[in-house]
Amino acid sequence: MSKRRKSQRPAVDTAPRRDKVRDVFVPRPFDGLVDEPEWIALRELVPAASAPLRLAPALVEEFGDRSVTLATVLPMAAPAVSKPDGQVLIGLQRHQQSGDVSRDLAEALLCALRAEPGGQVSVPPLPGPGPRLQDILADGPLEITMHDGFEFWLDPGAADDPSVQASLERANAAIYPTVRMTAAKAAYWCQVPEKAHVRWVLPDDEDAALDALARLGAAGTLTLGEQTKFAGMFRAHGRLAPVWDLPEQAPATDWEDPVAQFSKRYAEALAATEPLDAAGRRARQGLLGRQLTLR
Repeated sequence: MSKRRKSQRPAVDTAPRRDKVRDVFVPRPFDGLVDEPEWIALRELVPAASAPLRLAPALVEEFGDRSVTLATVLPMAAPAVSKPDGQVLIGLQRHQQSGDVSRDLAEALLCALRAEPGGQVSVPPLPGPGPRLQDILADGPLEITMHDGFEFWLDPGAADDPSVQASLERANAAIYPTVRMTAAKAAYWCQVPEKAHVRWVLPDDEDAALDALARLGAAGTLTLGEQTKFAGMFRAHGRLAPVWDLPEQAPATDWEDPVAQFSKRYAEALAATEPLDAAGRRARQGLLGRQLTLR
């Protein structure tokens, strides 16, 4: 006689089930913000810059009128930092991110506000549904400060620490000279090895901007003048950013007038309502074939 077998049914799992966080791609995460092109430029083009942010009234009531600073990048590409004096910094350029950059940044800011001043800020890589920048900021034009280095990260005296100084030197070594142009919003001159560029995040709908650039290309007025070349364009967060190659030796100030003149030509081309002619259509196809890969 065989022995009676014991039940082989698995034990019941009594642990609570976690809902899976689903990622959602938002092609224009900064849509609705007054300075959308500048947000894009700071995220994608500019190595070292900062801008103060203002919290929406509801958050001021909850957390107080805290000082909040937007930074292009923070130490170790951290999403946020809470300083001992209560100041909060959030980083635009970070390692972990979801498909909605605005939601990521809002969650980083909220996590920093909830953290103890000077304490570690823990930010989830996939925050899930919740408020976005457009919900938690008192929106307005960004007051951007360009930096030659990342010293703005540090509290007074922190750079006296040899390890901090060494880390800062490594970070600063990766910065390439970048100048914010005054001739057009979200236009930046930068100098990289053996060449210089102007890169401009256009504020307009992609199709309309592409048609305007095609009209200028067909007319032969797509460059910024002699010794310059239209290198192509890239797409960033739902906007187009044309790029020009420039002589390496000429400083940024030499390109203010050419950028201003191009801005006028672009505005006129953008206002045109007639369909593209054959030359314009060919130029448009050529532009599509000259899309650049960012970074």
